[in-house]
Amino acid sequence: MISRNSIIEAFSTRAGRDRAQPQQPRRSGEAGFTLVEMLVVIAIIGLIMGLIGPRVLNYLSESKVKTARIQLQSFSSALDLFYLDAGRFPSTAEGLAALVRRTPGVAAWNGPYLKGGNVPNDPWNHPYLYRSPGEHGPYDIVSYGSDGQEGGSGTSADISLEKTTAANNDQQ
Repeated sequence: MISRNSIIEAFSTRAGRDRAQPQQPRRSGEAGFTLVEMLVVIAIIGLIMGLIGPRVLNYLSESKVKTARIQLQSFSSALDLFYLDAGRFPSTAEGLAALVRRTPGVAAWNGPYLKGGNVPNDPWNHPYLYRSPGEHGPYDIVSYGSDGQEGGSGTSADISLEKTTAANNDQQ
């Protein structure tokens, strides 16, 4: 007669053989990408970035110049409101800060004339230059561009309210 232990042993050995063995990955070309394929993909990505990258940077630079022009027009509108209330433009010493904080000697101040409660810097994080009286009118507001220095060309060129107004008139 067959013992109970021998039956259990026979089933447990058989069950061990029927278990699925983990498959080893094949060593053929189906397992992944070859080094040559990876290098081709990297070269294509580099070529695309080389062609598109400068255009993206140019758009970014142009958008900063446009932002500075819009801020100059906003300052101009705020200065006009200040003038209507105070009867004068802020002095050079008072600067654009007079648009957000009451200055001594201005009784009819109804500000702040700029949102946010502070005078923003230009898009390159440099302060705007304000002069009153200005060379070209009752006041001048100037951004020295990306380099923060007077003069320059391209994105380093000075951006002033006079040039902004002239550029807007040329577009119309």
